[in-house]
Amino acid sequence: MNSFAYCVHHADVRRIDPQQAVTHRSELVWIHRTDSDADAQAWLRDKAGLPDYVVDALTASETRPRCDAVGEGVIVNLRGRSDNAMPMSDPLASVRIWAVAGRLISVTRRPLTAIALVEAELASGTIHDPGDLIAAFATAITTELDPEVAELGDLLDDCEADLSGDRVFELRQKVTKVRSTAIGYRRFLSPQRAAIEKLAALPAPWLQGDDRLHLSAAADRAARMAEELESIRERAALTHEALTDLRAEQIDRRSLIIAIVAMVFLPLTFLTGLLGMNVAGIPYAHAPWAFWGVVGVCALLAIGIAGYFIQRHWFR
Repeated sequence: MNSFAYCVHHADVRRIDPQQAVTHRSELVWIHRTDSDADAQAWLRDKAGLPDYVVDALTASETRPRCDAVGEGVIVNLRGRSDNAMPMSDPLASVRIWAVAGRLISVTRRPLTAIALVEAELASGTIHDPGDLIAAFATAITTELDPEVAELGDLLDDCEADLSGDRVFELRQKVTKVRSTAIGYRRFLSPQRAAIEKLAALPAPWLQGDDRLHLSAAADRAARMAEELESIRERAALTHEALTDLRAEQIDRRSLIIAIVAMVFLPLTFLTGLLGMNVAGIPYAHAPWAFWGVVGVCALLAIGIAGYFIQRHWFR
């Protein structure tokens, strides 16, 4: 079984065996599992004695941030950063939490970086009950995501500042990646804000006043990040349109150059084709100066046509 457990009693923090933690009684017993397979379901149901509804919520393959009161306990699902490579459509790892007075059970399917932060805070002696622990989870997760969202905004700022027709393909790839990441984050941060706000408002007796303040601060941070991600998504769409316009301008400019070159050579082609017919009676066919005369006439025509386009500002 891939898990660990902590016991907190009168500010004394001890790491204990998860099997013993199931029956241990203290101010806070935290049991964490890092899997959610069939064995985990059996352990949660048979050893931990959790109801089927709670077991299904803790081991579901697909989750979104939520908060539900079940009897005297609370089910909370949150999403946070992971060191593992995550798909673009699902960029955040989940942590599923069951909390009651004196006990908290958490389950993750993928490594969650916030777990190490919560363990460090627990070791420092600042966590004494489930309310403190669940508030620490919310705070650690939103604090870690804040710089990630800010970095997306900075990347988009750089793309907007570097808008240039010479870098259209490179910038479009960057903007598309920023937009996709922002959409993936916002998919979870918006309901996460609602879940944390609901948790802070629950009348659970093990949630103290300071816990609710920390949860409210985490919910406010999640709301601000969701708004920033929405702004990034809209700005990325506008930047993508601007890059598309730049690309269209490039194509138009090149098409114009091709059209001008065709206009210059069209009369020359007609003249040389007319004089190159293999029939009798071509004027000056046997004159020694005829070739250079035709070349001169073609050069004058080309200069005249090019001068006309330059005067009409077609090259600007």
